[in-house]
Amino acid sequence: MEGEPDLAQIEIDHLTFAYPPGDTPVLHDICLTVPESEFLVLCGPTGCGKSTLLRHIKRELRPHGKRGGVIAVAGVPVDDMDAAQSMRIGFVQQNPETQLVTDTVWHELAFALENLGLPNAVIRQRVAELASFFGIDGWFRKPVTELSGGQKQMLNLASVMAMQPKVLILDEPTSQLDPIAAREFLDTVRRINLELGTTVVLTEHRLEDAFPMADRVAVMEKGRIRFEGIPAEVGRMLSDEPGEGMFKGLPTPMRVYREVPFGDSCPLTVREGRLWLQALVRGAKPENAPEQDIPKAKDARAAVMETKDLWFRYSRDAEDVLRGLSVAFHPGETHCILGGNGSGKTTLLTLLAALKSPYRGRVTLNGKDVHKLPASALYRGNVALLPQNPRALFSKDSVKEELDAVAARMENADAARNRLFELISALGLEPLLSRHPYDLSGGEQQKTALAMMLLMAPRILLMDEPTKGLDADAKEGLGALLEGLKNQGMAIVMVTHDVEFAAVYADICSLLFDGVVTAQNPPGAFFAGNSFYTTAANRMARDVFPLAVTAKEVAQACKETLPAADQGSR
Repeated sequence: MEGEPDLAQIEIDHLTFAYPPGDTPVLHDICLTVPESEFLVLCGPTGCGKSTLLRHIKRELRPHGKRGGVIAVAGVPVDDMDAAQSMRIGFVQQNPETQLVTDTVWHELAFALENLGLPNAVIRQRVAELASFFGIDGWFRKPVTELSGGQKQMLNLASVMAMQPKVLILDEPTSQLDPIAAREFLDTVRRINLELGTTVVLTEHRLEDAFPMADRVAVMEKGRIRFEGIPAEVGRMLSDEPGEGMFKGLPTPMRVYREVPFGDSCPLTVREGRLWLQALVRGAKPENAPEQDIPKAKDARAAVMETKDLWFRYSRDAEDVLRGLSVAFHPGETHCILGGNGSGKTTLLTLLAALKSPYRGRVTLNGKDVHKLPASALYRGNVALLPQNPRALFSKDSVKEELDAVAARMENADAARNRLFELISALGLEPLLSRHPYDLSGGEQQKTALAMMLLMAPRILLMDEPTKGLDADAKEGLGALLEGLKNQGMAIVMVTHDVEFAAVYADICSLLFDGVVTAQNPPGAFFAGNSFYTTAANRMARDVFPLAVTAKEVAQACKETLPAADQGSR
């Protein structure tokens, strides 16, 4: 419309911010410009200030604290924006549940438009257009409670786009989505950017798909913009620094190329990586190709927890979520449960923790039905559950108070204090002790909640999406911690969408589909047998090294295949 200001540009000028009491800034003199219609990916370690920075761009979500500097959109300071101007800035958050406000899909799409007082004819037209663009037609009249996590997040995105924003901010929107749903979601965001010219600012720890989509990447560290540039430049800058933690989260083809710099240019996407591998193998002699064996499952001790013919539904008239599910979990083993959104993974965890009861079948702990055990016998030193939403565990005003409260409930106070000291160090919680848990980033909340669970010294640790919100370095630290716990005999049951993490740290992977386990194998055999639900490394290398499922395995196979004289050539 003529005369309407163009909001498709963001200017951040010397922004500094500290949460109460304001002693330690979490943002330091941030200067960043996002041109009109750009797709910017903002990445950085857990707790570096990404979410805090994004929330400053949307007036209604700005955190309380001490701030300096200015943020303007199309020349209008965010502080001076009226309601109509602020609505032209859309925001999609991490948790699909947090933005849903109505009971049905169609009403969710129409809700904001109704609040604007638009004519019914305009609302119907815009809602129909949104449903078609976002592929919502098939579940248009469903209650939102029946949607999968991927559908809920796609609905959130559609509802935000109903306001026709000029700027779209997304704060780790795929953190709770399975790999297939995550790729579909990000592909839709890219379409919005390309077809509508909407400026997009996206934070992600899953960079396999997001990184190649970006026009530009900005890397944050300790509350500052460290550097920015096109994806290839940023990847090169990160790879040029030995030990650079951020490089571990970059797309697999870039990490493999760093280890085996064959050819003149670094591949960025899986497609480019496949072509690069084919060129590498063509230059190698057949006898140099390494032999690969399907990894064998290790000898397992007797199951510590087991489900037998488990059936569950949420109400008498609802469909079954679990349909005769039987699975066993063993001490000293990390068992990853994978599957699409809505496949029943979280439901299974709640049954294992005896928070819900099946209508048929049993969950046993050392042969005893968990639903017949008193809470003291089940939870004290036996079972601990890290929920998908760690906020549900917080009730104190600081991280230190949360941890101290758990330690105080333990029978052996000295052992609990020693364990607390070790966990604070292992999880890097020292800088967070004085912070309010609600002021932490998603990854920091995950680490705090995990420390609370581990303080209880359980024999069986149940975790729902524990890597959500963690950067690659933090995931590596979590993996090392879990390896240590596993070696002490703990049974670890992890529900996860993070196939890359499962490929490295799982002993057994189970695929949940239609209420039952449809596949179960060690990670090598599990992921190598899948075409879509697998790692980027396997999708890149399957035609050359079909059993390689991690970047490390692909790089090692490349080194063994490529003649020594050719390694390091560009």
